Amino acid sequence: MANKKNTHWYDYLWIWSIVYFALGFFNIMFAWLGMIDFILPLIFAVAGGNKWFCNHMCGRGQLFWVLGRKLKCSRGKAAPRWMASTGFRYGFLVFFLTMFGNMLFQTYMVFAGAGSLRKAIKLFWTFRVPWEWAYHGSVLPAWTAQFAFGFYSLMLTSTLIGLIVMALYKERTWCSFCPMGTMTQGICKLKANKTRPAE
Repeated sequence: MANKKNTHWYDYLWIWSIVYFALGFFNIMFAWLGMIDFILPLIFAVAGGNKWFCNHMCGRGQLFWVLGRKLKCSRGKAAPRWMASTGFRYGFLVFFLTMFGNMLFQTYMVFAGAGSLRKAIKLFWTFRVPWEWAYHGSVLPAWTAQFAFGFYSLMLTSTLIGLIVMALYKERTWCSFCPMGTMTQGICKLKANKTRPAE
C-alpha cells in the first residue's frame, strides 16, 4: 500500500491567509502582520540560498492550491508562456516595487504632516474603496495606519490577481511571476554564483 504523504504544521498555512484578510477587514492595523510574508522569504533565501519558504510555507500559494485543486475552482490549463518569462517576471517586480515605493511615500507624507490619513483601500492600484470601518483611531501615530491601508491594498490586490489567474489557468500560476518569488530566486542565484568555485 502506498504511503501517505507526511503532513506538517506548515501545510496548513493557507488558513493564515484567510485569517490575515479577515483581521484586516475589521481592523486595518492587523495589516502589519503581512510583513512576515515579506521578510521571511528574504531571510530564508539569504540564509539558506534556496526557496524553501516559497515551496513549503507560502500560505497564499497553498490557498490557491486548495481552492484550485481540492475545491475545483481552477480550469487547470497551462498559462501563456510569457507569464513565466524573465522579462515579464522582472517587469512585474519593478512595477510592484514602484507601487510599494509609492505606498511608502504616502506613509511618509502622513508622518511628516504633509498629508492626511486616507482610510481607503486601492484595488488593482486604481479603484479606491472606502474602508473607514476598519480604523477608529489608535494609540499609534497616524502614519502607521496609512502604511497599514497601503500594505493591505497591495496584499489584497496581489491575492485577487492570483485568484484570477488560478481560475483561468493552473492553481499556482501566480507563483510563476510572484514578486517575492522573483526576488528570492534572484538572491539564490547570486548566492550560488558566489559559492561556485572559480574555474
